[in-house]
Amino acid sequence: MAHLYTVLGIVSVLLVLSVLASKAAVRLGVPTLLLFLAIGIAAGSEGVGGIWFDYPRAVQMAGVVALIYILYAAGLDTRAQEFRSQMWPAVSLATLGVLISCAFVAIFAHYLLRFSWAEGALLGAVVSATDAAAVFSVLRSKGTNLRPGLRHLLEAESGSNDPMAVFLTFAAIAAIQNPRTSFADHIGHFVLQMGVGGCIGYFGGKLVATAINRIRLQWEGLYPVLSIGLVLLLFTICSLLKGNGFLAVYLAGLVVGNTTLIHRRSLLLFHDAIAWLLQIAMFLILGLQVFPSQLLTVVQGGVLITIFLIVVARPLSVAAALAPFHFGLREQIFIAWAGLRGAAPIILAVFAVTSGVQQASTIFNTVFFVAVLSVAVQGTTIDRAATWLGVTHPEAQPSRPPLRYDASALPNKATVEFEVSPSSVASGKRILDLPLQRGTLILLLARNGDYIVPDGSTILRSGDVVQVLADATSIENTQRLFKPDERQG
Repeated sequence: MAHLYTVLGIVSVLLVLSVLASKAAVRLGVPTLLLFLAIGIAAGSEGVGGIWFDYPRAVQMAGVVALIYILYAAGLDTRAQEFRSQMWPAVSLATLGVLISCAFVAIFAHYLLRFSWAEGALLGAVVSATDAAAVFSVLRSKGTNLRPGLRHLLEAESGSNDPMAVFLTFAAIAAIQNPRTSFADHIGHFVLQMGVGGCIGYFGGKLVATAINRIRLQWEGLYPVLSIGLVLLLFTICSLLKGNGFLAVYLAGLVVGNTTLIHRRSLLLFHDAIAWLLQIAMFLILGLQVFPSQLLTVVQGGVLITIFLIVVARPLSVAAALAPFHFGLREQIFIAWAGLRGAAPIILAVFAVTSGVQQASTIFNTVFFVAVLSVAVQGTTIDRAATWLGVTHPEAQPSRPPLRYDASALPNKATVEFEVSPSSVASGKRILDLPLQRGTLILLLARNGDYIVPDGSTILRSGDVVQVLADATSIENTQRLFKPDERQG
């Protein structure tokens, strides 16, 4: 029993220190990833904590679960209109860009670091995923607001390039373990994984949203539990059908997040909290798993790969991927500089360790070193790069205020949020003039960061976020008032 108390005490202390570290990271203008990892390393076997930890398979399982819900939360928080506006450039960066970056790193690792071609490809695949969360945490702490199109592109790329990096990582491991695997086999696996993952993600997201809206639970707190189970089920089914489960959960989050939901705000807050908890836990575990003394053996190679990745591989892959689109040189330079490596590459490197490939330990330590150095160099200078390159927006980014109202005591009632579309019936009209059904009330309105308690004379504007109290059966009809008017399309 004393051992249990010790474990609980250690976990609680690490979590509290990590939360406090996030506050310090904002003040210092550095990505929280660095401080989370530092706490894990300090608590590990070669740190002051002295906690011996060397369980790659446990880290792998924890990493998979963390990526599932982090990607799902990222999809939930992405607006479909913003995603669609930069979808094709983001897809190009997440596929062609990742592939080119992987190829460049593979060539570099083969000729300069004496890796085999397959091992070089594995290293390139692992370090190809980027982390927009680290970018925006630094930018927000500095009050730096990117141009909307650029911000949307980075968010969409970060959410969609992890599945590609996962595919390339597994393909490289398969090539090492079975050199006879043909190029055609890899192409077939790619089409199958992305096709199945895309279909299950889209239609699964529709089913998740329908289940949340149709299943009437007595307690609001059960809806997040239902959501957690459904997301994990989607990932499992997709993986069993040989699809890319990470793509599926990201797309499912995107679909669910852009669907009218009951208890929407509580679901978003819950998944945001879960994503933060898993990020902290993942970084702490990765920090515990690494042995700093082993990093000393890869310092030279790690520094060379990081420089090559930042100066050559990432810029060239960005230039090639964005060639068909209208992005200026300054924007391309910033996109290249914003390609931070976060937790995903380190998690993928663990797969190399658990797969038993040669050089697995070297690859893991190298990737860990590259990710930390990338975040330290690029993450701490990203705000100055945005200002120097002139890619910032003169106005502060308007935040979407959280609207919260507890209607659980009202039978057959639900609170939902809608955003007023520019071409909707509601845009430019007084609330009094809207054909609201009997018993439907607009409770609260968010506009440009402010709350407004509306009355009948309040004129709704494009971009307003309104919270509506309505009968559960009339939500769909009410939604039509705020959606784009199809008659004008």
